[in-house]
Amino acid sequence: MMRRRMGAHGPEVSAVGLGCMGMSFAYGQGDDAESTRTLHRALDLGVNHLDTADMYGFGANERLLGPVVRARRDEVFLATKFGNRSRGDSFGGTGTPGAYVDSSAAWAREACDASLSRLGVDTIDLYYLHRRNPATPIEETVGALAELVTAGKIRLVGLSEVSPATLRAAHAIHPIAAVQMEYSLFSRDVEAEMLDTCRELGVALVAYSPVGRGLLTGAITSREQLAADDWRAGVPRFAEGNLDANLKLVEAVREVAAEIGCTPAQAALAWLLAQGEDILPIPGTKRVRYLEENAAAADIRLTPAQRNRLREAVPADAVAGQRYPEAGMRTVGH
Repeated sequence: MMRRRMGAHGPEVSAVGLGCMGMSFAYGQGDDAESTRTLHRALDLGVNHLDTADMYGFGANERLLGPVVRARRDEVFLATKFGNRSRGDSFGGTGTPGAYVDSSAAWAREACDASLSRLGVDTIDLYYLHRRNPATPIEETVGALAELVTAGKIRLVGLSEVSPATLRAAHAIHPIAAVQMEYSLFSRDVEAEMLDTCRELGVALVAYSPVGRGLLTGAITSREQLAADDWRAGVPRFAEGNLDANLKLVEAVREVAAEIGCTPAQAALAWLLAQGEDILPIPGTKRVRYLEENAAAADIRLTPAQRNRLREAVPADAVAGQRYPEAGMRTVGH
């Protein structure tokens, strides 16, 4: 597995990482045994960048990763996040009843200690503010995170789904190693300003949902395939009408992938990797076979013509539906 640097001064990590959310949250029934096998197989393949968050399964995902991380700590670059809180048992993700965003300094400290406890480790390699509450100055939040660095509880500071202006203000307080943003053939908003801002400041861009929440795999062909507890059933891009339009775009990607000689998911990941050495995709999966498929994308070298054909297969204005429901969209870009 080739390596890429996590920001201008961070360590080298696997070019393709592993998003662990779906192992415990949002994408239907989990399988802890298969997820554990997937985590070990990732490390065997050199996929050492593991990404989780305290909100994934309300702590369950961090507890799932804990034994694997502890057993192979020197092999793991561990990232987790804070900022989404629950008012009770109705916690189900940002924008759902009972969930709210807390980016206060006090919660940063408390949430970090809770994550360290669930993971069973002394230090988190990269600690993100998952979502920002605009009522809290970013200087307050990052000041607290800088204190956690000094205390040795975290090594690097990251932000997720913030604005370029917030990134600049945060970076002035303490170096930001990475910004995590949704980035794929289906979601290219970061190309307007955020990507240039990251490059100016020497900040890595960690691309989550790099295969369009599964759409770009080509495996989803109808809403009926989504389980009753699959969060995507409420996502606008999977809504009736929108899904049909988006599947036409997926078919265009499939055609280009066939000519390249790879799967649609691999084509989508290879396209992202080709956008710059500072792009670090973290496709999520809970199954070994998909992990192996995703990891192999790092070996694909697209020609300029192939990169252009993939971009043209998915015109940015042709994607139907927003990335999140309205409540979720209100939590991003602050």
